[in-house]
Amino acid sequence: MRLRTLTLAAASGTALLAAGLLPAHASAAAPKSAQEGTVSAADLLAKVTSCSQISNGKYKTDEETSATVPVCGKNGAVFWKADMDIDCDGQRTTNCNEDRDPWFQADTAFHQSDGKPLKAETLPYVVVPSTSGIWNYSDAGIKGGGVVAVVYNNKVEYAVVGDTGPSGIIGEASYATAKALGIDPDPETGGADSGVTYILFKNSKVSPIESHSAAVSLGDQLARQFLASN
Repeated sequence: MRLRTLTLAAASGTALLAAGLLPAHASAAAPKSAQEGTVSAADLLAKVTSCSQISNGKYKTDEETSATVPVCGKNGAVFWKADMDIDCDGQRTTNCNEDRDPWFQADTAFHQSDGKPLKAETLPYVVVPSTSGIWNYSDAGIKGGGVVAVVYNNKVEYAVVGDTGPSGIIGEASYATAKALGIDPDPETGGADSGVTYILFKNSKVSPIESHSAAVSLGDQLARQFLASN
């Protein structure tokens, strides 16, 4: 996780789809509204239209912005609506390394089952703010490997809690998360300025953390429970 000091340009999901930048699990013939799991983006968003704030204050989306984003509570989950900065931290890969990312760090807060850092280029993961007086994610039942439903442009992508970031900034996910949602995943110039909803399911944990298929399976189950209990 890095302190972003530049304004991100919003990416066009439609253009990226047209260019063939589809997630690995999608086929070239997949519709533009393709998503993971059985719960639609619209159904999830319908449950997070209002915010019962659980954070003691609000977060910035970037270093130069004002603090406008609260963490909100629901039955079985917490959520926030923000931008998406691109996290390329963890194992060095073709698109995530010091040459491609000026903020690159070769580690993540949470590690794979073999002890190695996560791999941002291939694993969808979300960054949570480090513990501060604003909010303590662990006190809210959020843990490393927890399941997150990331909603953007009528798509749902399941990810895990994989890294921590600055204590006063929110709205960041891995290269793989962005790419799957049709957001430009370039760690220096990519991302989305707004319109991203992060729904983190309390007391959940994917095992092993690096298994995206396990995240999708558990995420779909938890999303259905979320709809039923809210």
